[in-house]
Amino acid sequence: MKKDADLRARLVAAYRRLDASGVNQGTSGNLSVRLGADRFLVSPSGIGSASLVPEDIPLTRFDGRWTGPRRPSSEWRIHRDILSARPEVGAVVHAHPRHAAALACLGREIPAFHYMVAVAGGDSVRCAPYRTFGTQALSDVALAALEGRRVCLLANHGILALHATIEGAVTLAIEVETLAAMYISALSVGEPNLLTADEMARVGAMFADYEAGKLADGELRGEGH
Repeated sequence: MKKDADLRARLVAAYRRLDASGVNQGTSGNLSVRLGADRFLVSPSGIGSASLVPEDIPLTRFDGRWTGPRRPSSEWRIHRDILSARPEVGAVVHAHPRHAAALACLGREIPAFHYMVAVAGGDSVRCAPYRTFGTQALSDVALAALEGRRVCLLANHGILALHATIEGAVTLAIEVETLAAMYISALSVGEPNLLTADEMARVGAMFADYEAGKLADGELRGEGH
């Protein structure tokens, strides 16, 4: 029960952070956190972050059964399928941020125009083809676009971001929205130079070390060394 209460409170805080960052608006976004082997908490349908309280969040099982005062988000299948297929993922964020959604409406991925694109887990942020919201078909194309990635765009729709924690997933969504804005700005001037696949692989490996707290720097020495 303590874990359940903690995750509910963190999900509410994450939802409000999404709104405060401008990455989410109104009731359009949804978030989930893993709770056990076949259960997860997902934000309810039709309620914004300002009104959401922990008790509103439905507990949903992978078979679609749920308990609580409010129905799960219409996108519960995406959350269920990602958490089921990706054991390393503990939380999922779905939102409709302005710049990322604009690129998604063009069916345009975010290529390796900047080294920070590697936060998505590869050398691009892919864009999944359009499917109707709330359907299994949308979940299927999203899973394909997320293969080997932590972020994808959904054509004519929005963004998905995955992480081990709900706080990490929100941070990732914010970072990719910033990248989308930078990419659109660059396109307004010309076609950006793209980094090579080898360089993006090198950056990705450095990011993994950085997140693990072991990024080496031979010229950086602590006092007494």
